[in-house]
Amino acid sequence: MGDILAYEAELLGLVKEYLDFAEFEDTVKAFTKECKIKGKMLPKTAGGSLRDSKTLIVQKDLLTAFEDGDQKLFFELWEEHISSSLRDNEPLAQKLEFYLHIHFAIYLLKHSVGKPDKADLDERISHFKTYLETRGAALSQTTEFLPFYALPFVPNPMVHPSFKELFQDSWTPELKIRLEKFLSLTLKACHTPRLLTLYVSFQKNVLKIQLHQQLVEAERRTMTYLKRFNKIQLDYHNLIGVTAELVDSLEATVSGKMITPEYLQSVCVRLFSNQMRQSIAHSIDFTRPGTASTMLRASLAPVKMQEVPLLPSLDYEKLKKDLIIGSDRLKAFLLQALRWRLTTSHPGEQRDTVLQAYISNDLLDIHSRSKRNVLTLLHSKSEVVREYMTRLINAFASLAEGRLYLSQNPKLLRVLEERLKAEDKDSLTRENVLGALQKFSLRRALQSAMIKDGLIFWLVDVLKDTDCLSDYTLEYSVALLMNLCLRSAGKKMCAKVANHVLKVLSDLLGHENHEIQPYVNGALYSILAIPSIREEARAMGMEEILRCFIKEGNAEMIRQIEFIIKQLNSEEPLDESVESDDEEEDEDDEEDHDTMEADLDKDEVLQPQLGELSGEKLLTTEYLGIMTHTPKVKKKLFPGVHQSIDEPLQRPVTPGYHRAAYPTLGFLALPRKSCRPRQCNLSNTLPSNVSDQKPLCCWSTPSMCARAPLPLPFLLLSAVS
Repeated sequence: MGDILAYEAELLGLVKEYLDFAEFEDTVKAFTKECKIKGKMLPKTAGGSLRDSKTLIVQKDLLTAFEDGDQKLFFELWEEHISSSLRDNEPLAQKLEFYLHIHFAIYLLKHSVGKPDKADLDERISHFKTYLETRGAALSQTTEFLPFYALPFVPNPMVHPSFKELFQDSWTPELKIRLEKFLSLTLKACHTPRLLTLYVSFQKNVLKIQLHQQLVEAERRTMTYLKRFNKIQLDYHNLIGVTAELVDSLEATVSGKMITPEYLQSVCVRLFSNQMRQSIAHSIDFTRPGTASTMLRASLAPVKMQEVPLLPSLDYEKLKKDLIIGSDRLKAFLLQALRWRLTTSHPGEQRDTVLQAYISNDLLDIHSRSKRNVLTLLHSKSEVVREYMTRLINAFASLAEGRLYLSQNPKLLRVLEERLKAEDKDSLTRENVLGALQKFSLRRALQSAMIKDGLIFWLVDVLKDTDCLSDYTLEYSVALLMNLCLRSAGKKMCAKVANHVLKVLSDLLGHENHEIQPYVNGALYSILAIPSIREEARAMGMEEILRCFIKEGNAEMIRQIEFIIKQLNSEEPLDESVESDDEEEDEDDEEDHDTMEADLDKDEVLQPQLGELSGEKLLTTEYLGIMTHTPKVKKKLFPGVHQSIDEPLQRPVTPGYHRAAYPTLGFLALPRKSCRPRQCNLSNTLPSNVSDQKPLCCWSTPSMCARAPLPLPFLLLSAVS
């Protein structure tokens, strides 16, 4: 209590200072009044009126300089009164500063009567260019600002479509309003209350402790890996030594010298692990021909996998009945349990048997003609039921046989498209619908249907604003867009809104998520086969933008950009007779890779209460049935076709399968800070998967691969007949 009394006045002063800062006027009055009643002393603070008057003067001077286009005065005041920590670390301040530099760079173009003074204009443009190469480089990864990095290099920005909004009458007044709001908040916030300073300092100390703990753990893991590395290195040196001795022995036998069993035994003992050496040295007869080699091969033989038991059969009639008429909570638990059976089962016979049981019993009522069936759960009033139904469908779609089963109901695709567009936010329901549709795009007939339904337009609209999209939605949206763009009909759809599509794709090429780069690159390369789209791209200055990457990119990225530029500058007309990719609707070369991504089971919102059954326990307790397994030899699909990682995708893939098949792509992408071209419309890297052949143009689904019908010159792989 003594400590509190000793610091009471100062503590009360801290509280009042913060309340004043936060403008809790009524609270301050009540607080001050109660302190007087209780005889508590409040320390006197320096009057804020003087500070406020100085703040208003600074704010007025800044706004006057803004309106007059006085660039030098404005930024002198800006740097003096806006703290460097705020300007360097606060995204809002960085973005506003970027637009302010644009304002002063184009000020003469907007406000000069007649032709602006060339020397003054050049000086302003040069100042803006210098800003882009220094402080402005911090925003090089932000899609919103990418087009403006080309501004200093465009001869007449006033007529360039990328800068149209800058020269609208409303742009400058809107920027001024943003500046006023920022100054009124920031200049006031410069006088940070001590209570806030103490809190921030405390949080930093907590963070330091956490980082120290992480550092200790990282050092521990490093030591473990270092020991493993030293062991591998020792084994490697030992192997080289043994190899040299064996070569010497072979040379000796050529000269007629004999190799003794003791020598052979000593060599073999050195090749085995420490645990085996003692037993081998005394129990193996190395005089018998073939003994040593047999033992060595046996030591490298893979451990035989344990037998995986089949899961118990279920009463599917009862299951489907409860999925239709049960409570929403029961429906959700059943959908969850059925999905877990697929996602957690062992790949191979166990998972194949589960899927075949689902299909043979028509679990999802794909073939049902009844109005009340399991598929109607997609329209359930319960958001959880809708989400868990789409999760299950997405799990089915992750497997080739599952996609074949789902594709047999022609109405399901339309229902999923409606569900996709009905979700007004980036929910898990929308994620799973999108994931299922993306995997559907491996089947040609479903691709055609999605193109005819105008799904390309929806995808392009959604991808305009990637900030509000989850990584899953972003990745699967771009991959689906690419698959559809690779079809002739899809390219023609893109041609209807060429400017819109090119703008979105160019922005996506600079996105910080490197996983999407192969798909964006493939889509861009593919649609540039259309002459009208090439013309639109040239009008946008696409080549200048792409060439920015060549200056700072690695070899793979440079080659890929060169292919895209070559496609951009091609004068080949569209061959209307080449429509084979749209005619062979019955050919689905889905590769023999079923990828069940972990995202299917992420963020489970449904948790059982005490005494409530869920998962496999729910199924085997309430729905155990007679033997319904129908073992079926899995249809041998076409062998997986692998293409060079140096070339753009030319076959449909799912993101999950693409990551598994090409695990090195993530390492090939340039670092986010080093690869950003300073003056271009696109940032980051193109997927560094281009070789000396044409760029990637793949249909892609995040988890699987199937054939993408493309013009013959662009195919990386021989067609599978």
